[in-house]
Amino acid sequence: MENQSPKLSLFTLLVTSMLIHGCGSIQPQGQSSTMGPGWELLNKRIIEAENVSMRERDVPRTGIQTNVGEGQVSNLSDILPIQLAPGVEAKAYWGEGNLLSFISMAPNAVMPRETIIGERFLFVMEGQVKELANGEYMTMVGEKREPPNGVSARMPRREFIYLVDGDESHITAGPQGAEILLLYAPVPRAYLEQAGLGHQYEEVDLQALPLPPNVDSGVVYDLYDFQYTVLVPGANARFVNGRGMQMSWLRMNPNIEFGYHTHPEQQLMIAQRGWLDQYILAHTVRVNEGDILNFPYQMTHGALLGTYGTDALDVFFPPRTDYYAAMERTISAYHEIIPEDTKVQLVVDGSVSGPGLNFTEGPAWHNGKLYFSNLWFDPAFNGDASRGAVVEMDPNGSYRYISTGMQTNGIIPAANGNLIVADMFGHRVIEMTTAGEVVATLADSYDESYIDGPNDLVMDTRGGIYFSDPQFTPSANKNQPGRTVYYRNPQGEVIRLLPYDDFAMPNGIILSPDGRTLYINNTYDKESWWNVTSDKENYVWAYDVNQDGTISNGRAFAELKLTGDVLNREARTSGADGMAIDTEGNLYVASYAGVQIFNAEGNFKGIVNLPTVPVNVTFGGADNKTLYITAYDKIYRIKTNKTGYQLY
Repeated sequence: MENQSPKLSLFTLLVTSMLIHGCGSIQPQGQSSTMGPGWELLNKRIIEAENVSMRERDVPRTGIQTNVGEGQVSNLSDILPIQLAPGVEAKAYWGEGNLLSFISMAPNAVMPRETIIGERFLFVMEGQVKELANGEYMTMVGEKREPPNGVSARMPRREFIYLVDGDESHITAGPQGAEILLLYAPVPRAYLEQAGLGHQYEEVDLQALPLPPNVDSGVVYDLYDFQYTVLVPGANARFVNGRGMQMSWLRMNPNIEFGYHTHPEQQLMIAQRGWLDQYILAHTVRVNEGDILNFPYQMTHGALLGTYGTDALDVFFPPRTDYYAAMERTISAYHEIIPEDTKVQLVVDGSVSGPGLNFTEGPAWHNGKLYFSNLWFDPAFNGDASRGAVVEMDPNGSYRYISTGMQTNGIIPAANGNLIVADMFGHRVIEMTTAGEVVATLADSYDESYIDGPNDLVMDTRGGIYFSDPQFTPSANKNQPGRTVYYRNPQGEVIRLLPYDDFAMPNGIILSPDGRTLYINNTYDKESWWNVTSDKENYVWAYDVNQDGTISNGRAFAELKLTGDVLNREARTSGADGMAIDTEGNLYVASYAGVQIFNAEGNFKGIVNLPTVPVNVTFGGADNKTLYITAYDKIYRIKTNKTGYQLY
């Protein structure tokens, strides 16, 4: 998107007024007819007056008349449903090249068999279906995100499949029914005939279009495994491409503005969350969830996002070459870090294997084993230290408790072979042997009062220990005036590094490989149920490390992607928790959205998607290139191309 100003000049406003009143008026919201013959001239005047940059390309024109108007806002609820089969109801809209069909399927309902002409995508928006592909039925699901609590946090899934010319499709809903989305290229003849449009259109040769699909036919994918491509700051899209359609599953940040722009491809859009004010030529229309639009070739438009931001699906015909190139750059950057075709592996499921895991945290690779904390919480995050444990795990996934009766959190190796452990509910940082014996208390007070709840920690080359204290402890009465970060210097003195409550919830903490930069992330912010807000919001912050171990020059380093449920309550909670870093300075941050990866300059590189919300990360394995991830009662791992940085 070209980011030009949407504010019209006086000249343009005068021309607009003449055109609107003299050449046909813009239709009201909800109207599905076209704008009329005047919009092309108005569009040309706006482009010239506002110096809107344009891309030109040859695109196929089919002559198919859209059923939702050009440049008009209507709602999916305005479209009359079509009964495709008993218990199967569809609402479809189309442009010249693509058709979108939103289908509700009753429990166990069956779609008629279909032979694909051209290409078709099936996305399971919610529920479960079985689809015929390559001669066998494949189960596909769509699940919403589960709000994290003290015992579980399921990540969302939106599985889909791509079928091509000649493939057979036969869809059956699961026992709870399903909501699905079918997308076609070209527009199926049967839909047009039912709409009374007959055969008065040009056929499209999909094979003549220049861009290949970015998925294989007959394979089930999860949309959340696809990487965000940053289109402009604040707008991130997951792209799925066929030959004749390009889906941009778009998330736009609150309160950002997209100036007037055009593109030679036709765009079908549906708003899926939040709202925005859409600029369409000289008209501004509020677009809400469920609203649909059709932007014809080169129609000038822009948008001002609302306070919740907006999720939207844009479908382009034909696929945009500029977006495809941006997507390829994104994928290449991600695979520089995560090898292509590498999948997250489940190492341990502590809900079924003994002695049992509940809420895993603070992983550290040490002497060929993974050590981590096993906290105990109830759904409301009420903890019980008597049920917590420190755990030792072998590479094959077998594990054992080495210590019980403590609600510990972060763990790091020490030079002498022991472990440095944040005993969160014990209000102290301790040294522990790998057999679980506590041999020393390293820090337990500041300014003659106990510290509250050491959470995460990292050691520098001099033996100094940085640790965060978000006061995430059960007592309502805290020992310290607020949340902060401390440094225990090599002489054993505990120094407070930040003003109290400078962060709403300081949590993950790590040093750069050269020891010159300290990174701190912020878990919660701007929540009605949290008693502190801050200017740190959904960022990892970077600080220069001074000669004496203190820090200065704090600055926002990396903006963490937020989830839709957080945006819906106008919060800035990333869920950022534990972090890892590799020898090149790439940063890995466990968050509600997955393990978010940033390079040494703070640029976003991708997200590792998991079935469960990740809580903490560390590097390990024989070559120190495997990322181990704690996620509630499970331990995952994934191979990387990078070598993790560890002091000891």
